Amino acid sequence: MKILVNNKKAYYDYAIGDSLVAGLMLSGSEVKSLKNGQGSLAGSYVSVRDETPYLVHAHISPYKYSGAKGFEPERERRLLLNKSEIKALVGKEKGLVIIPMEIFEDGRGLVKLKIGLGKAKKKYDKRETIKKREVERRIRRGED
Repeated sequence: MKILVNNKKAYYDYAIGDSLVAGLMLSGSEVKSLKNGQGSLAGSYVSVRDETPYLVHAHISPYKYSGAKGFEPERERRLLLNKSEIKALVGKEKGLVIIPMEIFEDGRGLVKLKIGLGKAKKKYDKRETIKKREVERRIRRGED
């Protein structure tokens, strides 16, 4: 498993609970662009309309050797999930957000998306996260 794009901000802004792996419907040039590291999940989210999940506002740059005209870097991309997985996502507690966490390549060369159900953190929760991270760094360095 090779991580192609990571959403570091998701772990900072949200308390992630359950996670799930979904397939992505991409064009060939988008796959090549992602494998070259030309993507971003900053500000993206998952929207479910008519029982079909979509990845919204994920930026995938155009592949430079592609001759594709009219390429939209931030188009909506359909997620491939079973009906039972979609119902499990939609049927969860209110106030939860479906957040894309990372795009990775599985062992067979397929591009997958790891999504998580998260609840937005308050400002004081974010401060606690920073404090814990600083304490862990000091312990690793051997400081008091």
